[in-house]
Amino acid sequence: MARQSIRSTTTDEKVEPKRQPSGVAGEAGKAPDLDNLIHEKMRLGIVSALAANEILTFSELKELLHTTDGNISVHARRLEEAAYIECTKSFEGRIPKTRYRLTIEGRRALERYLDHMEALIRAARVR
Repeated sequence: MARQSIRSTTTDEKVEPKRQPSGVAGEAGKAPDLDNLIHEKMRLGIVSALAANEILTFSELKELLHTTDGNISVHARRLEEAAYIECTKSFEGRIPKTRYRLTIEGRRALERYLDHMEALIRAARVR
């Protein structure tokens, strides 16, 4: 398949690529935006795991999601910055323990995300 160029013939004119219809219309026929923060695979895994478990440690999340320390750290921090999860750090003896829990806002965001995905699935099955 040939790559399509999106070049303008003049410097002032901007050519936008055509958008495909999503199948789920919001107000005025516009598709509602998907929460890209949660939609990313690892972050969805973290939020889903925390929705099913009140509290998980860093090690438990790492084991559940079969990933690396760095991957959990980066994605958990993004979720924490968005106030979707809460992180508490403590020590048990000399061993640091990082625990995560889903916040109320995080649970709401996950519910919105799941509602959106269910609507997309329903729309796809109708066609």
